[in-house]
Amino acid sequence: MPYTEHTLRLLAPDGTLVVNDRTEAYHSAIGHLTEADFREFYRVMSVVRRFDVEAGNLQRQGHMALWVPSIGQEAAQVGSAFASRPQDHVFPAYREHSVGYIRGLDLVDIIRMLRGLTHGGWDPKKTNNFHLYTLVIGSHTLHASGYAMGISFDGACSTGDLEKDEAVIVYFGDGATSQGDTNEALIFAQSFQTPQLFFLQNNHWAISVPVRVQSRTPLFERAAGFGMPSVQIDGNDVLMSYAATRIMMDQARSGQGPQFIEAMTYRIGAHTTSDDPTKYRDEDELAFWQAHDPIDRFRAYLQGLGVEQAFFDSVATEADDYAADVRKRTLTLENPPTTDIFAHVFTEDHPVVTEQAAWLENYLSSFEQGPS
Repeated sequence: MPYTEHTLRLLAPDGTLVVNDRTEAYHSAIGHLTEADFREFYRVMSVVRRFDVEAGNLQRQGHMALWVPSIGQEAAQVGSAFASRPQDHVFPAYREHSVGYIRGLDLVDIIRMLRGLTHGGWDPKKTNNFHLYTLVIGSHTLHASGYAMGISFDGACSTGDLEKDEAVIVYFGDGATSQGDTNEALIFAQSFQTPQLFFLQNNHWAISVPVRVQSRTPLFERAAGFGMPSVQIDGNDVLMSYAATRIMMDQARSGQGPQFIEAMTYRIGAHTTSDDPTKYRDEDELAFWQAHDPIDRFRAYLQGLGVEQAFFDSVATEADDYAADVRKRTLTLENPPTTDIFAHVFTEDHPVVTEQAAWLENYLSSFEQGPS
């Protein structure tokens, strides 16, 4: 299921602007963006893709047991992430590397997590409300709906101040739409009219199951069954991703209830490095989506604006330098202290946890004492 007659876009695959009756409101939503903003979109997409490639190489060389690539999905993530507002809360699945980067996450922390050196990943308070990766498919959509319900209960939305009112955006894939948790999250969100955007990255494959098997109808139409406004966009168009997200997030935060976006994109690489997509994926399909690469499309748009070659060269150099720094820091990662097991179990000291920590310390120290 490639693009359909429902798919909205602002940039054609050749990088030219699309202007018609369906796109008028979305052009208005990007009217405040400047060329400097566009350059930043391109820079982030390029840097994170280079990081993604380097992380995959590190996994193949034995420095991680697993890597989850996001190559091909950069526009959907970058556009939507820049469209959210600083006060918003972001609930990722497990391949939203670009979103994390924009929110201030040190991407080495993703490597640290997948290397088994943390007990969850990072502190969302230190990553501008970018919450933890969740490898259990779809479960985080419930976390997002619950958090959005809390925002409503606290009165932190619908005051009419878009610069302060909070909202939630949750990212998930087409495979997650077949999970019970995701459907329950949609029910709770609609029942409680949460200030929330469900952002579906339809990358066409739930590991080895194609979306055409998962759903006989476009996935964005499922939202109508929950009474939820929805659109299907070209997820490889960073401007459309920005525009649709900005509009629907602001609708959600202003009391219009949960919203739903289906971003049509493609997983160019494997589901994870434990997967071999050549066993089940058609090469013609892959070639089609490679020809619709989001970074190439936006580069063509910027070139049409007159952006100089020196800019693209500098971004390529920055991306290589970033990847080299990630490699260097990955090779120096150390095991965490054992005491980390007991950190953050409770918000305050707990006697049972304190007792367990003391027992483990005594047990480990017994190996250092030698025979009695």
